[in-house]
Amino acid sequence: MKMQKFKFLHTLLLLIFYAKHTIAENNIEQSKKTYIVHMEKSTMPASFNDHHNWFESSLQSVSESAEMLYTYKHVVHGFSTRLTNQEAEALSKQPGILSLIPERKYELHTTRTPYFLGLDLTLASLDRFSTHLPASVAESEVIIGVLDSGIWPEHESLDDTGFGPIPSRWKGECESGKNFNSSHCNRKLIGARFFHKGHEQVSGPINEEKESKSPRDEEGHGTHTLTTAAGSIVSGASFFGLAPGTARGMSTQARVASYKVCWKRGCYSSDIAAAIDKAIEDGVDILSMSLGSKLDEYYQDLIAIGAFRATSHGILVSISAGNSGPFPGNISNVAAWMTTVGAGTIDRDFPAYVSLGNGMTYTGSSLYMEVSSKLLDTPLPLVYAGNVSNSTLENRCETNTLIPSRVSGKIVLCKRGGSGRFKKGLEVKRAGGIGMLVGNGEEHGEELVADAHLVPAALLGKKASDAIRDYILSCSNATATLSFGGTQLQVQPSPVVAAFSSRGPNPLSPKILKPDLIGPGVNILAGWTGASGPTGLEEDSRRTTFNIMSGTSMSCPHISGLAAILKAAHPEWSPAAIRSALMTTSYTTYTNGYPIMDIATQQPATPFDFGAGHVDPLLALDPGLIYDADIHDYLNFLCASNYNSSQIKVLARTDFTCVPSMTYRVEDLNYPSFAVPFETPNNSVQYSRTLTNVGALGTYKASVSFQSDTLVEIVVEPETLTFTELFEKKNYTVTFTSSNSVALGTNSFAYLKWSDGQHKVVSPIAFSWI
Repeated sequence: MKMQKFKFLHTLLLLIFYAKHTIAENNIEQSKKTYIVHMEKSTMPASFNDHHNWFESSLQSVSESAEMLYTYKHVVHGFSTRLTNQEAEALSKQPGILSLIPERKYELHTTRTPYFLGLDLTLASLDRFSTHLPASVAESEVIIGVLDSGIWPEHESLDDTGFGPIPSRWKGECESGKNFNSSHCNRKLIGARFFHKGHEQVSGPINEEKESKSPRDEEGHGTHTLTTAAGSIVSGASFFGLAPGTARGMSTQARVASYKVCWKRGCYSSDIAAAIDKAIEDGVDILSMSLGSKLDEYYQDLIAIGAFRATSHGILVSISAGNSGPFPGNISNVAAWMTTVGAGTIDRDFPAYVSLGNGMTYTGSSLYMEVSSKLLDTPLPLVYAGNVSNSTLENRCETNTLIPSRVSGKIVLCKRGGSGRFKKGLEVKRAGGIGMLVGNGEEHGEELVADAHLVPAALLGKKASDAIRDYILSCSNATATLSFGGTQLQVQPSPVVAAFSSRGPNPLSPKILKPDLIGPGVNILAGWTGASGPTGLEEDSRRTTFNIMSGTSMSCPHISGLAAILKAAHPEWSPAAIRSALMTTSYTTYTNGYPIMDIATQQPATPFDFGAGHVDPLLALDPGLIYDADIHDYLNFLCASNYNSSQIKVLARTDFTCVPSMTYRVEDLNYPSFAVPFETPNNSVQYSRTLTNVGALGTYKASVSFQSDTLVEIVVEPETLTFTELFEKKNYTVTFTSSNSVALGTNSFAYLKWSDGQHKVVSPIAFSWI
């Protein structure tokens, strides 16, 4: 008996010991963070003949349990790992360590757009552009790499009929995983990879019942962006009958490679860095990334670092500006070596009509198509969410806030914001509601985006939603009827700048104007996954081959695909040259001469909203002149930004020291646009630029126009530039002198145009007084 008691106590003590030990281990593990470790390649001790062994030795010197998640070759020279704060501090003091960058989470920020952009014109109608369009063989040599949520490989937009052999320089792979193998790639989709180690270290193991640990895209976003950029031609495409026509990406002949870095719980920087690293090694020409995060210094931002390294390999990086508009200064991805893309509308809409009991009718937008419902043929009771909620402050129809007894059988007016618009519909449905109206507030103004709601619903602009709310509050028996108008084309004015599109000024580099330009980003039809409904909600059992989405995530791949066309037409052009051609040929007015509007303010948009303007791909094929730049120019820019040699090395992976005797100025970076912040008492500043001739020989003359009040004197020297050779370079300076009476906080805008009578090389100028 005593022996049994002793054994029991001994076992109990062991269990307590192991439990405490396990809890302690779990606490340590939970306190760890992922770091991307950048090491100085030249300092590897002679005792190591392999950098991988050096990485392991350095890591083991501070941690017995830490393992390397990835090793990097191009983006950084180093690895990623999980460390405690103490281990990270100890490692940072080891010889050869340049930096430790903490893991960061990033978020994922078409039948009509080819027509809208002029890409469907016949060669006979292209005039001078026909000689600049690339042959399909040249276009098929261009490879676009898309970092996103993966790809649905069976999609008909990836049909490789008529494609020749894969370019011999391609070194990529088609990685196998759950529901995906190498046979899913073809001569169109030539590569597919997936990156998950960083994600799993932070968010835990991927739930393979809901998403495949492979390149397969169950979310849909990656398939949508990739097919927007370079989907093959598909006839008879539509979204449940809406937006019918022939779907095609911007560059139908370009090859594509998918790099899955985004999962249902986000996208992590260690995975993104690994994907960029592989994309560089694989041989992509264009990198398309519709994702972003908060701004940080360039040497602390893995996307900026990766984009710098990609640019140094001749790869153009196209990236979304973010969906945080319309407030100023909220733009992301602002590095000068990236092409940052905002969003505009196209000339297609999906109207929905709301007829009130007082005789008033308002127009909104919706993709709801189950119009057979007899409930919508007669007026239904209409209520305001703020009056039928379990909280007096809740008017947004958040989950479990509506009171069923006060909602059942009615249409509910919900305020936009908080939860997603689809989830608001689910809440209305849960509470027994028949339909929903989503009303914009001040933030979104009159912007209308179409959504594939699960209940009869429409999005309304602020004026309409305010009027409907006032009607409900003033009437004890308010009623409404909902109806849906299908697809409407030739909507004018178009484009307008989307309210959600993030705006300048550039908070990190105020003398670099961002965004660079805008492209189609509202109600865009493109390919979709077969694993998810159009809303992405688990409750959505519908399946569609094509989906309609909005965001700078949609505008970014438009520019990626157009850049591929330019790359095919002009393979000798650098990433900066392609960006310049796209920017300086963009337009800022409609065909009637009126300026492009901002839907959020109902006022003319400015370069802080649309950068150089809306892309015009045909004009970009023959820009006449370009503003070129290379890595050395960006290194000088970093010196002008007061970066030290260690910070520059993190970005550039090269020993570059800013010469103390030299004067480095951001104003001298050869950028196609101008951002001029006047800082009191300085009221005059000079910028320098270099133009390269890529068109006909001749003389260009400078002219200046003002969008707003003439608050600045602009002097261009010289006023004419004569080019007698192809690729000849000419320098000029432009001096901006501010009036003395301008109030702080004022913004003003102008345009500098160089023209030879045929080409118009236009640069936006944004002035601000700070």
